[in-house]
Amino acid sequence: MPSGLVALALGGFGIGLTEFLIAGLLPQVASSFAVSEAAAGRLISGYALSVAVGAIVLTAATARLPRKGVLVGLVALFVIGNLLSAVAPSYPVMLLGRIVAALCHGSFFGIGSLVARSLVAPERKSRAVAVMFAGLTVANVLGVPFGALVGERWGWRAAFWAVTAIGVLALAGIAALVPGGAGEVRPPTVTGRADPIPPGGLRDQFRAFRSRQVWLTLTATALGYGGMFGAFSYIAYTFTEVGGFSSADVAWLLMVYGVGLVVGNVIGGRAADHDRDRALLLALLGLTVTLTVFGLLAGSATASVILVFLMGVTGFASVPGMITRVTDFAHGAALAASANVSASNIGNALGAWLGGLAITAGLGYTAPLYVGAGLVLISVVVMAVAAHQARSPAPQPDHRT
Repeated sequence: MPSGLVALALGGFGIGLTEFLIAGLLPQVASSFAVSEAAAGRLISGYALSVAVGAIVLTAATARLPRKGVLVGLVALFVIGNLLSAVAPSYPVMLLGRIVAALCHGSFFGIGSLVARSLVAPERKSRAVAVMFAGLTVANVLGVPFGALVGERWGWRAAFWAVTAIGVLALAGIAALVPGGAGEVRPPTVTGRADPIPPGGLRDQFRAFRSRQVWLTLTATALGYGGMFGAFSYIAYTFTEVGGFSSADVAWLLMVYGVGLVVGNVIGGRAADHDRDRALLLALLGLTVTLTVFGLLAGSATASVILVFLMGVTGFASVPGMITRVTDFAHGAALAASANVSASNIGNALGAWLGGLAITAGLGYTAPLYVGAGLVLISVVVMAVAAHQARSPAPQPDHRT
């Protein structure tokens, strides 16, 4: 495994920690700045919104710059944002730090995925992307308990100092270990295959969105993510109100889910390198079935533990393949890779909103699971159409006179 992939994974781990650890620190932060729980919650929603915006804006703004240099700059932005949060004298400065740190999120994973795949042979590109995303999945497992543990022992600021230090290590690692020019042009391999030369100009980046396959993949990503995270947003209520678990049990149950994400990331990367569209369809179908069965068996404690693990596995198994698929059909355009991250965040917001509507309508705390299954099922249909069209030969021009 190229050492540059390890550096990218460390960057993903730090960014993932920043996203997730705040959930375990909100009470302390709210108390420290004397703000309401709702105001403290904007540190999460503001971050998510900034991810969606930053993914497009920063990637577009840096389209002509060398990708290694862009990654170094993005991680530097991440360090500055977390440093602001660590020393914030007031709530507005804290919120500003969260926004600054979030701006790099989407672009880092979008551009980083292109750099990661350029470090290995084309037939291993999905596995390389999975290695980079391994940092994010591990952060999902450790983020909330890490933040809660550090915050309880040394205060919430210590958690942000720790993430800042991880960011500095990632920055140094990327600068030292990622080769110059990585992700710019793929040389031919011994088999004669090579990735497309990525477009450099902003106009060329936007031209990639003329591809119907790019839009189908982005749509499938948004719906797949929306289904999983729409169900996940209310999973604590499902556990406590339906499954009979105590509030104290939720933390370890979420860790089970996080372990499932790690496993799904590994399996999905390997499967996508063998037959990507088939792997994506199976992952999305598996998630549809898992969410449906979870809704039916949520009252069983044993079934809930097994199914929340499978929810993580099937939910993240599609991630590496979706990213390599959208970038392949976009001919390596970094803007398309970052748009995939934005699509997932838009899906998250859609799924959480629909799940909340279902609960408000009185359908119960299993309703988000069924809503999620419905969204993912639509994603299966979209992905099936995309796969069919990708296999169909392009129509030949009629030369008859």
